[in-house]
This record gives sequence, C-alpha cells and structure tokens, in this order.
Amino acid sequence: MSEPSAPALKELFNAARFRQIAEDVAAVHPGFDSRRFLALSLPGLEALSLLQRLRRVTESLQATLPSNYPKALGILRKLAPRIDTGFVTLFLPDYVGLYGHDHFDDSMEALKFFTPFGSSEFGVRPFLKADLHRSLKVMERWAEDDDEQVRRLASEGCRPRLPWSFRLEALIADPEPTARILESLKADPSLYVRKSVANHLNDITKDHPGCVLERIAGWDLGNVRAAWIAKRALRSLIKAGDRGALSLLGAGRAAEVRMEEFTIAPKRVHLGEAISIGIRLASLGRQPQKLIVDYKVHYVKKSGTASAKVFKWKELRIEPGQVIELIKRQTIRDFSTRKHHAGEHRVEVMINGAVFGHGSFRLSL
Repeated sequence: MSEPSAPALKELFNAARFRQIAEDVAAVHPGFDSRRFLALSLPGLEALSLLQRLRRVTESLQATLPSNYPKALGILRKLAPRIDTGFVTLFLPDYVGLYGHDHFDDSMEALKFFTPFGSSEFGVRPFLKADLHRSLKVMERWAEDDDEQVRRLASEGCRPRLPWSFRLEALIADPEPTARILESLKADPSLYVRKSVANHLNDITKDHPGCVLERIAGWDLGNVRAAWIAKRALRSLIKAGDRGALSLLGAGRAAEVRMEEFTIAPKRVHLGEAISIGIRLASLGRQPQKLIVDYKVHYVKKSGTASAKVFKWKELRIEPGQVIELIKRQTIRDFSTRKHHAGEHRVEVMINGAVFGHGSFRLSL
C-alpha cells in the first residue's frame, strides 16, 4: 500500500486556519466581528491557490479591522506572537504592503517587527517599487541591526528577482542602489544572512555579471564568510563556464587533466530510479591545480528537443601526476519545476567550464 501524499502547501490556509485566525484576533481585539471575517474569507476557499488564500486573509482583515490604519497595525502586532506557523504570518506584512503606504514610517517599522515571525520580504517590495530611494535608506539601517532576521530582510527584500514576487525593474536596470546593503553584509556571521546576500548577487549576475565580478574582486576572500558568499553568488556564472568567475575562485586556467574513464550506469532507467556517473581524472600539469567539476544533463522535452541543466559536483585540488576517481548518484524523478519525458538524455562533465567527457542514458516512463 502506498503512503498517503503530503497535504498541499495551500492547506496551511484551510478553513480551520481561518477560524483560528478569527479566534486569535478576537483574543487581542475584543469586539472583532469574527462572523463577518469568516463570511468574507471562507466562500470558494477550496478553489484558491496558496497565495490567493493568503491574500484572502489580508483582504478580509482589512474589511473587519478598524479603518484607522495605525490602530489596525497595533492589533496585528499583538496578533503576531499568537500565530504558530511562520509561513502563515506572511499575511501580516502583506497587510502592510497593501494598505500602509500613507503611513511610511509606521509601516517600515511594522515590517521590521513582523519579519522575525516569518519574513517581511514580500511586504516591503511595494514600498521599494513606490519609493526606491526612501525605502532603501531604511533598509540600509536594517543591514546594521543586531537581529539576523532584520539583516536578512535588508538583503532579501530588495533582491531584483525575488522568487514568488514581482521583479524590481529599477534594480534590474541598475543594481547600484543596493550596494551599501550588500557591502555591509558581505561577511555576515549569520549563515541565514549570507545565503540571502549570495542569492541577491546571483540575481544581479543575470543582468550585470561584470558588476558582481568587480565587486567580489574587491573583497578579502581570505575571509571564510566572504568566500562562502562569493562561491554561492557566482554559481550561475560558474555553471556557464564564465572565465572571470572561475578565476575569482582560483580555477581560471584551463584544466590540465585527462579523462581516463567516464561511465553512466545503468544505461536504461525508469522514472524514479537512479543513475551513477563515474569519472577518473589524471593530472597532466606540473603544478597543483584547483578543479571545479560540474555535470550537465540535457533533459528531453515534450517536443523531443533538449533543455540543459548544470549541477554542481565537486571542487578539489589535484596534484601533479595524481589520479582521482569521482562518483555521483542522481535519482531521476519529477519535481514541480521539472517533468521528465522519455528518450535519450545526454550527460556532459565540465571541468573549469570546459566539457571533458560525455555519455547518455535512456529514460522510460
């Protein structure tokens, strides 16, 4: 018997959750019209997506909380600690992003307050879109905050291409306005913050790779925190074989190695099964070399054409005359972002940005 599938993420906002929110609001704001809130929020709930359900909470609260925005904000601040799931708290900054533009200072302070409960990264973006300069000035102060959640918000909130949100076209065109924030956080002690800074910089590489390379070239990469950010920030450029990015990571020269063996096993797999990729490399260089080894899978599309995706494999140092064997295992399964199709899938191994070997496997569904 197969195991039951996990509930859809949108069930975080099911009918029971809406009733709990109504109960919690009433607890911090006696007189709250719970009946009206539920009458507004529950109809047609099943057909709504996750983000539509989140927005339904926001809009239903706006219709039932006091029309005085600062007063409503005070109620929401009391409500925040009562919510037991971080993702669910996102309706709090969503409320600020939708209805707080006439109260800029109160709203920005509320976004800072709400972010430790979940994240205010989506709520701050309407303010950036409306007044980039003014909003970034506040976020520059957030980048110096003692709370890692607030520092992370400073970087994550102004990412040009933040997933699940609209793009900040002004920052896609010119990323320079966020430079002070990123410089403040370039060696942050918090891994949570460093991940955000790296992802922010990786966003910028999609449109201004030279800008990111120049910035990182000025960093002290002897600092392990800054080096960690640099490596992750340059990942898209590394996968594309960008020589400047490879050079910053110490792998700018073409690899002097020989591919002595390349194997893919099994040659035929069904969806849900795994393949193993094996290589044996021999150094041909007279000096130690840093190697960045990636592999690229050319996934067959429904049309019969292929779409390539590069995966990280290993970074290593190889000595003169040394022989190294590497094995990588990957399960071939569907994701929400990738559906597989039957056919011959080409696999290439890339070393310091250049293809050194290739093979294939045949997928059956």
